[in-house]
Amino acid sequence: MEASVAVFVWLSIGSIALFTFLGVAAWSGTRARERELYYKNDLLKKIAESPEAGGAAALQYLREQHRIAQEKQRGGLQLGGLVTVAVGVGLMIFLLAMVHRPVFFVGLIPLLIGGVLFFYGRFMIHSAPWEENSSSIEPPQRF
Repeated sequence: MEASVAVFVWLSIGSIALFTFLGVAAWSGTRARERELYYKNDLLKKIAESPEAGGAAALQYLREQHRIAQEKQRGGLQLGGLVTVAVGVGLMIFLLAMVHRPVFFVGLIPLLIGGVLFFYGRFMIHSAPWEENSSSIEPPQRF
């Protein structure tokens, strides 16, 4: 009976410590992101208020930040798609080796989902509308 109580106490303390850590990590990450956005906003305000072509420089900075974020998103979708395709192939091989029935077709589900993610990240995401005509400062309006 004492061993089961010790295991219960150990698991209770472990779960409390885990969720406390997760709460503190989420809180500190939120504070860091808030501080980063505050300083970025302050920088943009100073650039826009500067007398020598500040507005154009601020717009160029925002365009560059948008382009970097879009490239990061495309790379994440492509990587996620490739990982999901690999999981599907591995699942098909595993099920074919373990169960000698056509159950291995279940591996087609993650394989096809990964293929769609990769295809979308590679070919379907378009650039921002103002990047098509980089000579104009204002983004073109699409109807």
